[in-house]
Amino acid sequence: MPSPATAPETAPAETVAPLVRGIAVLRALSEAGGTLSLSRLQHATALARSSVDRSVGTLAAMGYVRLEDRQATLTPRLMELGNAYLAALRLPELLSEAADRLADELDESVSLAVPDGDAIRFVHQATRRRAMSLSFRIGDRLPAERTAPGPLFAADWDAARWTAWGARGAEDPHGEAFPFLPPRPGPSEQEFRRRAATARADGWAVDDQQIESGLVALAVPLPLPAGSTPCALSVVSHTSRHSADALRARLLPRLRAAAGEMGRRVATAADRPPRSTAPLASWTAASKQDLGPAFIESLARGLTVITAFDGRGPLTLSAVAELTGLPRATARRALITLAHLGQVTAEGRTHRLTPRVLDLGYPLLAGTTLARLAEPHLRELSTQVGESASLAVLDDTMVQYTARAATRRVMTVNLTVGTRLPAYATSLGRVLLADLPPAERTARLRRTEPDALTPRTRTARADLVAVLDRAAEDGYALVDGELEAGLRSLAVPVRDRVGRAVAACNVALHSSSRTLDQCREDILPRLRETARRIEDELHTAERFVRIAPA
Repeated sequence: MPSPATAPETAPAETVAPLVRGIAVLRALSEAGGTLSLSRLQHATALARSSVDRSVGTLAAMGYVRLEDRQATLTPRLMELGNAYLAALRLPELLSEAADRLADELDESVSLAVPDGDAIRFVHQATRRRAMSLSFRIGDRLPAERTAPGPLFAADWDAARWTAWGARGAEDPHGEAFPFLPPRPGPSEQEFRRRAATARADGWAVDDQQIESGLVALAVPLPLPAGSTPCALSVVSHTSRHSADALRARLLPRLRAAAGEMGRRVATAADRPPRSTAPLASWTAASKQDLGPAFIESLARGLTVITAFDGRGPLTLSAVAELTGLPRATARRALITLAHLGQVTAEGRTHRLTPRVLDLGYPLLAGTTLARLAEPHLRELSTQVGESASLAVLDDTMVQYTARAATRRVMTVNLTVGTRLPAYATSLGRVLLADLPPAERTARLRRTEPDALTPRTRTARADLVAVLDRAAEDGYALVDGELEAGLRSLAVPVRDRVGRAVAACNVALHSSSRTLDQCREDILPRLRETARRIEDELHTAERFVRIAPA
């Protein structure tokens, strides 16, 4: 049986071959950890080198892949495809806050999962930070027989699904198609059918170390309106904290109550239209001359069809064509191709996305951090201006460097990731302090004991208040010789989806390199553009995922 990433052998006559090849490139990159050289990508996909080059070039133009030194790397922008599925599903949007609260209450990891063929797929994760913590990610796909939600979903399988499950087990008895898990034999069909029947009768299921030794889980189904995608709420713990029986005895009543509350939340929201944030892609209406001769329009338009489902339920062909601006014939062929690849399913005259869309890099990219996301943009900025560029976050009255791109020069700014500096004397700190609510900003300044690090350092509180007000008004901070004599730096904030400054990026240079006016004229526009690009990727990545700063 082919793996989930493998298309069926016989393709419909109207399949869009460039779309198949482009998705093969994305899958190969996803399976390889996100980065491959073009030659290795050719080997992994078995495509002609020219097809690889054009596919990667098109994906790079779309912002889904970054091409540096003949290395192709997936970017967080690609997550907009998985976001389209999650937004159409609506469950993460409606239930993630409740799941997070439940995890805090129970002090255990909590997940939401949906069925994906003979497997399960996580669509939300609320994990606990411990020395031994779970590393499941949104989009991870696990075999149903080795999970707590699996028996709940298998209870409703038809004969064809059981046959497919059995064929998969016969071909891959140790579950090597699921590389996220340690390989081991699964249960027999008789045993798994018994677990599914028991789950149906009891209304709950446990996993006693089937996923991995030491992990136990308890799952209950959500009571959702008819026609909804089935979903299970589960809690996962470690045998050092609970046995499987103890986990069930202690948490089953609360888990059932939480599932009931979530079901009512979904039912209440059923009549409200979902929210869509996906704009129409520019290339659907662009000319070949505008896009360049190497740009593969059919690949770009096919992937744009996936984003049409963002925040929307099942769509007809006419709706897809209208939302994307594509001709009906083009939209139809794209839907046929995506159905062939398992990422769209047809239900009568309507189509909907399947969890397989998450195979396109989502679990991998869901584990990114703001620092990793920013690094390539900082490198590009550093190359443009010929100076060091950094990203930092605010930690009480200090800033901590989380990412950096240094220049190769005889005289350069010598700072490393992890360095902590007083916020009041740095451009990074000032733009971050300036963004705080007035009461919080005042409290931070009161906890600060400013030292005159150089003769130019501002230490009077009134002066610091004035420069923070100015930074808030201007949207940037320029510090000249206050941290160290001869050191000049310029910083702008990096904002999250709700507009909070969660980090700042800067350029630091020796005062002999540029005048203050040249910093504003030459560096500030490029610095702001870098922050905008970082924000664009951050906003895509954090829509359904918590992105850690470092």
